[in-house]
Amino acid sequence: MLEHSVTRQSYVGYTTDLKRRIREHNARGKKFTTRNSGQWIIIYAEAYRSESDAREREGKLKIHGSAMVSLLKRLKKSRLSQK
Repeated sequence: MLEHSVTRQSYVGYTTDLKRRIREHNARGKKFTTRNSGQWIIIYAEAYRSESDAREREGKLKIHGSAMVSLLKRLKKSRLSQK
């Protein structure tokens, strides 16, 4: 999961190359995930052995069902403890 440093908007996506994908998100261009200011930062990542498992998880998170609610609760607790 990525979070924008200025807007705090979150982004969930699947990739085979996390470093490359973060560079693409932060590149200034015509992609919908780029912004004029700030950067996308990784706040959470999961790894899977198969592409099909990764895509299935991405789908569950993107529909913003119980999987996303559960993940956001876990992230909120862990981020608060870092302050």
